[in-house]
Amino acid sequence: MRKLSLKELNRVDTESFRQQEKTPIVLILDNIRSGLNVGSAFRTADAFALEKIYLCGITATPPHREILKTAIGATDSMAWESGALIDMVSRLKEEGYTILAVEQTNMSIPLQEFHPKKDSKIALIFGNEVKGVHEDVLPLVDAALEIPQYGTKHSLNISVCLGIVVWDLFRKMKN
Repeated sequence: MRKLSLKELNRVDTESFRQQEKTPIVLILDNIRSGLNVGSAFRTADAFALEKIYLCGITATPPHREILKTAIGATDSMAWESGALIDMVSRLKEEGYTILAVEQTNMSIPLQEFHPKKDSKIALIFGNEVKGVHEDVLPLVDAALEIPQYGTKHSLNISVCLGIVVWDLFRKMKN
């Protein structure tokens, strides 16, 4: 066994990436305090060729030192825009996206039990590291997803949570 070289990984260049077909998932990051978490979201979105990232509230926007540190160039390849949370969610809903809050609610669906409808477009909302998804947006969502946890902590770091949810939905949508 040996590690593959960067050339052997055969990744597309930024312009080719922009032109390729995307996975019909968008990320909505609302009031994310850490630029490192935002950068990680960019990198994950690039890895799974997601459509776009929406940055809302106090969430930092590129170019930002912490975002650039963890995104490692993904801010150049990923489409993104910033704006107000409710406006973004309302617009995406009108465009036919299924709006999913990644949050612990009294009606959350365990991630492993959620199966996206064929040909669906999904918008995933990730909220503040401490307060979670803003209460005001919950009436607009189609469902809330939750990653079951069995330890003493009540949540995962947003970058870890985002990676798990995106991978799970990507896998389900591609199979």
